[in-house]
Amino acid sequence: MEYRQLGASGLKVPALSFGAGTFGGKGELFGAWGNTDVAEARRLVDIALDAGVTLFDTADVYSDGASEEVLGQAIKGRRDRVLISTKAGLPTGDGPDEAGTSRPRLIQAVDGALRRLGADHIDLFQLHAFDAATPIEEVLSTLGDLVRAGKLRYVGVSNFSGWHLMKSLATAERYGYPRYVAHQVYYSLVGRDYEWELMPLGLDQGVGALVWSPLGWGRLTGRIRRGRPLPEGSRLHRTAAYGPPVDDERLYTVVDVLDEIAKETGRTIPQIALNWLLRRPTVASVIVGARNEEQLRENLGATGWSLTRDQIARLDAASATTAAYPYYPYRSQEGFARLNPPIESRIPVDSAP
Repeated sequence: MEYRQLGASGLKVPALSFGAGTFGGKGELFGAWGNTDVAEARRLVDIALDAGVTLFDTADVYSDGASEEVLGQAIKGRRDRVLISTKAGLPTGDGPDEAGTSRPRLIQAVDGALRRLGADHIDLFQLHAFDAATPIEEVLSTLGDLVRAGKLRYVGVSNFSGWHLMKSLATAERYGYPRYVAHQVYYSLVGRDYEWELMPLGLDQGVGALVWSPLGWGRLTGRIRRGRPLPEGSRLHRTAAYGPPVDDERLYTVVDVLDEIAKETGRTIPQIALNWLLRRPTVASVIVGARNEEQLRENLGATGWSLTRDQIARLDAASATTAAYPYYPYRSQEGFARLNPPIESRIPVDSAP
């Protein structure tokens, strides 16, 4: 397993990390994701660690905290071998202090996560969403207190817009608050909006990307095909409305190319989709989930080999979309493009993950 620097920090993370969203299995959304219990979670953690996957990602809203609890039990006795990443900020109840990132909410959220995880510190703590009602200075000063208290090692965010993140980084620099080193983002072959603004920002400011739902919310598994009904066992029957929308024709076009490359390489469609992401600028780690050992082992097969330049170019072309304004002129008009060289020129195509 390759280990990469997480943004402009001293933390090294594995190129693939494990998402514990399937642990616990409570509620309509997370129950559809999976219901991994402690015994199975220990087995999956064993396999992950054997492969060099040391970063485990969860959140307080995953199965109402059960994901953190199961993960804590699964890593018990080997805390020194793992990195824990968790998130808070989304609503966990109807009370005024059960949502957002105010000072009391953050202190409560961190203490609750530590209790559920059975840990004395969190390696990477991320804000799950931007809280427009709380001043950025309050958020960052509270995170600074939690870092100094030894409860948090590094801080990051998830699902922020460009201006949310840039204003936060500028505020941190101005007052000497902890700087966000990670941005957990949605990014996949059927969801490339991250490239328009957040990727250039990450490159410029040293913010590493942790990629969630790298298989397009379960669409790039190889089971969803043109002219076929949605497989009976697909979780999309219950969860499609919760995830990023994908145009069916675009999905099928991408899958067609993935099929061609699968035949050329002897790899599976998920492995190819994950390998493509590992080539992208700013990507520090791709978070893979698994409901069982078979899925995990397949995902782990995304590393240790490389797509060719031609294969990457075909995947790029099949998955490309027109960027939103003001980004599209910089891609389609020569005058704009000359001022901004394509970000793809920074991709290390020939280096194996």
